[in-house]
Amino acid sequence: MRVIYQAVLWVMLLPFLWITGRKELKHHGGISRLMEFVGYYNAPSESGELLWIHAASVGEVVAATPFIDSLRDLSPSVRILITTTTPTGADRVREIYGEEVDHAYLPYDLPRAVSRFFSHFHPVAGIIMETEIWPNLFHHCGKHNIPLVMANVRLSQRSLEGYQRWIPKLAKKALQNVTWAAAQGGGDAKRLITLGAEPDRVEAIGSIKFDLTLPEDIEHQGLELRDQLGNSRPIWIAASTREGEESYILEAHQSILQQIPDTLLILVPRHPERFNRVAGEAKAAGFQVVRRSRGDDCVPAAQIYLGDTMGEMLLLYAAADVAYVGGSLVPTGSHNMLEPAALGKPVLFGPHRFNFSEISQLLIDQGAAEEVNSAVELAESVIMLLQTDERRRQMGWQGLRVVEQNRGALDHLLAGIQMCIPKSPSS
Repeated sequence: MRVIYQAVLWVMLLPFLWITGRKELKHHGGISRLMEFVGYYNAPSESGELLWIHAASVGEVVAATPFIDSLRDLSPSVRILITTTTPTGADRVREIYGEEVDHAYLPYDLPRAVSRFFSHFHPVAGIIMETEIWPNLFHHCGKHNIPLVMANVRLSQRSLEGYQRWIPKLAKKALQNVTWAAAQGGGDAKRLITLGAEPDRVEAIGSIKFDLTLPEDIEHQGLELRDQLGNSRPIWIAASTREGEESYILEAHQSILQQIPDTLLILVPRHPERFNRVAGEAKAAGFQVVRRSRGDDCVPAAQIYLGDTMGEMLLLYAAADVAYVGGSLVPTGSHNMLEPAALGKPVLFGPHRFNFSEISQLLIDQGAAEEVNSAVELAESVIMLLQTDERRRQMGWQGLRVVEQNRGALDHLLAGIQMCIPKSPSS
């Protein structure tokens, strides 16, 4: 099985490097860092203890930020290396931390590339955020006694079945090298054990996403942005929308405008490479579009405000009355609905909630969120919430309550990781 797995990786290597190289060129103006994906790093290896944290892309980096900040406070002498697999993830690391942490791209999961990564950086331990199972990477950690923690694990039934279909034995062997897995919920923990993790090394501690820290002035910033967008007009946001989902959003907005003509939609596609395409799609559908990246005034006639910038999702949520969380009307899996809930916004999402199945159900059960199954249902829910102040406030309050009552996973995770990281002789 391992031979077949590695043969498939070799076949996919050139297309992977081609696609990734184009993204690097677009984001950073060159491909000098492309060799990091095969384990060659230009940055000199520094001495001292280094803790390696892998956060695949923007969402994982943002979710991991409070955790990384707490780790740095607990162990200020330990250097932090954050690996990502996307240029946008790399950009987010630099936006948040500048040069205060190291960044590298995680190598492609080939044995020699993985070996070169560990030989260059020599981490004392590794932490994988959420759920990425890389057989060769995990095998290397076990072989060389490098403690490996899976943090904030979420494993949907769909993902479990995918691993069982394609690499069941390799996934099981990989998980044998995990020192401790901190799962978001009981279902995630059970599925991880089913896949092959040792039961006594898996613990359901809740999601650290509940422990998100909002900027102190985020509400004030949201009010300032709302003044710019039109303080008296109703505003809803469709955030982190995915390929094929915008057609539902635009259809819903057309219906909303028929009932509440001055409504503004803040539309935020998930991936920056789709910004231009989505803008064109909205204009082709007859909407007047203003793009945030261009700094144009949001005139009263504007119907869609395109959030085509990075790192401003909380600000855009804060300026809206109602939040729809994307990835859920198409089968890609919903994104983080706790961000709008923590800002006191009523939350809507579609039926494809498998990435946040337990969290989304909790929000529904507590009256903080609603599921919509079509553009028609989305429009109806947005109209109802925009026209019913009490219902909107009640859902928002319930969302705040859910977030506050479920904090604490971060402290549990930090304590567990402290137990897993080897103590240096000087400590």
